[in-house]
Amino acid sequence: MATMNISLPDAMKTWVEQQAESGRYSNTSDYVRDLIRKDQDRRHKIDQLQSLVTAGIASGKGTCSMDELRVSAKKPARDSSTAITSTSSR
Repeated sequence: MATMNISLPDAMKTWVEQQAESGRYSNTSDYVRDLIRKDQDRRHKIDQLQSLVTAGIASGKGTCSMDELRVSAKKPARDSSTAITSTSSR
């Protein structure tokens, strides 16, 4: 495993040490590794969401009216297997 030295303000250093001493982490390195894993996971989720947004924008304008979307959104998730296919005009 590689070693990395970082500089922190005193308040941050104290915080990291307190997290390790709390018993949740075995040492300060474990705490920092956990922060990095959580940040990587968060970044991955943001990237996935951005990909979905981009695909949605690229798909163009929808064909359902706002009323149809509201009705569909209020249905329980188990009913979502029936997609809205209406092409009625708004």
